[in-house]
Amino acid sequence: MDDDPSKAAEMLPEPDKQELPERSKPSKPKKEKATKPAKVPKGPMPKTKREAATAPNDPDSMFKVGFLADVHQERPSARVITRFPPEPNGYLHIGHSKAIAINFGFARYHGGECYLRFDDTNPAGEKKEFDDSIEETVRWLGFTPKRITHSSDNFDRLYELAEILIQKGGAYVCHCTKAKIVDQRGGGDGKKPRYACPHRNRPISESLTEFRAMRDGKYKSNEAALRMKQNLEDGNPQMWDLFAYRIPRKKEEETDELPEEGKEDIKDEEDGKDEQLAQHHYRTGDKWKIYPTYDFTHCLCDSFEGITHSLCTVEFELSRVSYEWLNNKLVEHKPMQREYGRLSMGGTVLSKRKIQKLVQDKFVRSWDDPRLYTLPALRRRGIPPGAILSFVNELGVTKATSNIEIKRFETSVRRYLEMTVPRLMLVLDPIKVVIDDLPDDHLEMLDLPFSKDPAYGVHTVPFTKSVYIERSDFREVDSPDYFRMAPGKPVGLMKVPYPITATTFGKDPESGKVTVVHARYEKPADGEKPIKPKSFIHWVSSSPSHNSPIAAEVRIINPLFKSDNPAAHPSGFLADINPNSEEIFPNAMIETGFEEIRRRAPWPAEAGEKESDSEGVATGPETVRFQGMRMGYFCADKDSSAGMEKIVLNRIVSLKEDTGKD
Repeated sequence: MDDDPSKAAEMLPEPDKQELPERSKPSKPKKEKATKPAKVPKGPMPKTKREAATAPNDPDSMFKVGFLADVHQERPSARVITRFPPEPNGYLHIGHSKAIAINFGFARYHGGECYLRFDDTNPAGEKKEFDDSIEETVRWLGFTPKRITHSSDNFDRLYELAEILIQKGGAYVCHCTKAKIVDQRGGGDGKKPRYACPHRNRPISESLTEFRAMRDGKYKSNEAALRMKQNLEDGNPQMWDLFAYRIPRKKEEETDELPEEGKEDIKDEEDGKDEQLAQHHYRTGDKWKIYPTYDFTHCLCDSFEGITHSLCTVEFELSRVSYEWLNNKLVEHKPMQREYGRLSMGGTVLSKRKIQKLVQDKFVRSWDDPRLYTLPALRRRGIPPGAILSFVNELGVTKATSNIEIKRFETSVRRYLEMTVPRLMLVLDPIKVVIDDLPDDHLEMLDLPFSKDPAYGVHTVPFTKSVYIERSDFREVDSPDYFRMAPGKPVGLMKVPYPITATTFGKDPESGKVTVVHARYEKPADGEKPIKPKSFIHWVSSSPSHNSPIAAEVRIINPLFKSDNPAAHPSGFLADINPNSEEIFPNAMIETGFEEIRRRAPWPAEAGEKESDSEGVATGPETVRFQGMRMGYFCADKDSSAGMEKIVLNRIVSLKEDTGKD
């Protein structure tokens, strides 16, 4: 994908990715002055906290000042056109959110348009399902492409331009092995003298004939490839006769062998002939026996679509020279490429190969498992699209890579949720409490606000003789530093007029667990002062006539890995798996306000989840979000039944860092 470092890695065979020889300096593109993250202009104080949270910083700040403002000033355009060009061979991850926000946001801010272009030049692994997922993810984030295109739309035109390049003396057909090509480029350490391929100066007519033979299926993979005739004396490896067309390996030559460790997501298309699988292309079928490389395709498609600003990550900075070289050779319209620092997330894995291994070995359920950092997984986990965009905006845009810890991401999400979702009482591991001195038919309807913000409204919940509290909120033996429920100690129930005091409790003889607590209601006699408890706990009432409590399964999402760098584990990333990455509470209980929250979803109605702007986005159960008081932020999972007769919840984030409780 365009903003994936794997794309940059694919530009040379692995041995060439070494330090450059001292005798020559690369013709690096002009380096822009580094800029500091944009300072957010101060605006008027929002009227409500919710307004403040839905716009915690100016969503346009990264375009107004700083790196992206300088990019636009470098080439002002009355009609800005950008593109987001993912490869449809997997699901987008958190790193792609920055590329989406920059490309679509840059165009929107300047009154322009952004294309969603699928870079489908490698039939291996590319599928329509990835097309659909990527498009839906872009729309979920709140962006609408001007057009949806594919590189394969231009295969005929690209082939014609390849022949024109040959006729201009700018390309030739090479029959060298991968080892020979590495040697021509200075060897594995890059210190040998570079020299030309023996086919470099073959007659133009001969290269043209051979290229057509490639097209017609005369050659197998590893037997021929079209290379651009660039400048071997240039110190920039991206000018060392890059490949323009290669022959993928035929389907019957497929292997189940995984790529070598450390080379995941690398297409190896620069050897021109080695790692491709000529599977049936999901759009063009069996029409083509040869496919253009990224280096040949990307810049030309940018020109075809009238792109004004081709924005990509710094891994492509050296590629800017070859990008401009090819456009100068073949097309009139010449886009401007500029590079920004990518977004990288520690404490997880983002490579397709590693995630596939996690799925295959059942460490996670699927590519959208809430413990992963694919964008579909974050969506299922309940992260609002607006929270992701706010996070990207907070980081700002410079040429430096943003290496972010999961904790920082979750802090940003937590801050966003705090002001945008309602509050409910949720008990994960319930213990029944019987208030013995209340009559069996006791019923009080208590008003509970959904938020400190009155705009969220109020709902009522029943308070009866029997309630359920959190198991961790009761201790069999009291201690001076403990302020929740224990025998003889009064504790408040949130919003209940008077506290209760535990008197006795019962236990299961086999497990030893407390099964019931008996308590008295500390309602004072006339003229007496009420008891003031030192703490308050949440609860859910037992009232079948009010459908209380509502049963649910709750999944607590913890980090999938134990360290900040799973890939560095000496025994492999799977050895770093956290065995407690998911805790399941099968008997959780929610108060009755959940039904109203479900009806009023999405929470919040932002970005692609706006009801009035949801083209291409199916509103899912994950939009039913709320704060479980003292427990964290939660959303409904897709494993819930359609009518919510069965409810499964995911914890989005805890209330505070590294804790599940207040």
